Amino acid sequence: MKISDDIQKLLPFGYLFLVIMGIVKECFFHYQLGINILKYSTIMDILISPIATFTSNPIVLIFILSLFIFHYNLPSLIAKYRDRKFIIRTFELKNIKGLSPAETKSYFNSIAIKTLAVILCSFFFGYGLAGGYGTSKKIREHKEKYNYKINYSSGESEEIFLINTNSLYYFYTAKGSKTIKITPLGAVKSIELIDNKMVNKGLFLYNTSL
Repeated sequence: MKISDDIQKLLPFGYLFLVIMGIVKECFFHYQLGINILKYSTIMDILISPIATFTSNPIVLIFILSLFIFHYNLPSLIAKYRDRKFIIRTFELKNIKGLSPAETKSYFNSIAIKTLAVILCSFFFGYGLAGGYGTSKKIREHKEKYNYKINYSSGESEEIFLINTNSLYYFYTAKGSKTIKITPLGAVKSIELIDNKMVNKGLFLYNTSL
């Protein structure tokens, strides 16, 4: 499957766009928890943030893959059905009479890329806002699920609600407390998943990323 020249040229900018969206999503999510996540992140955390988001849940991964596949084929679909009123209204198509085949192809590619960008923006903004709000509400109302047990290097341990992790820190609340703790990985000996729904109940779509 040959990738068009227009898309090839935009691939580096596309990944930069995803990285920026990943940063925005993380900032929106953690801001609602009172955390400036950029202070606790490395360059690697920032670079892999969109990939981490895409792979956080099988449903999200399937949705994103379907989204990219659909928009890869969107230019040819628009070209095929460009005379239909629904397509004209949806994508606000202009009159392509007088355009060369190459210009027409480039025009349809630009529509697909812009549409994909808008959907991805909505996805990242919504994911960050909804995720942060939902997590803060759980903590505020003491509705967290303490699925993890953290064992410190000092020998102490406690059950926790794990909010997030990155390459340097764990973000969590201890059982019975609303206080969000940020602990360096070096201070932790091990972390146990004590309520593993994937193993215990076979819930394939259960999200263990948080």
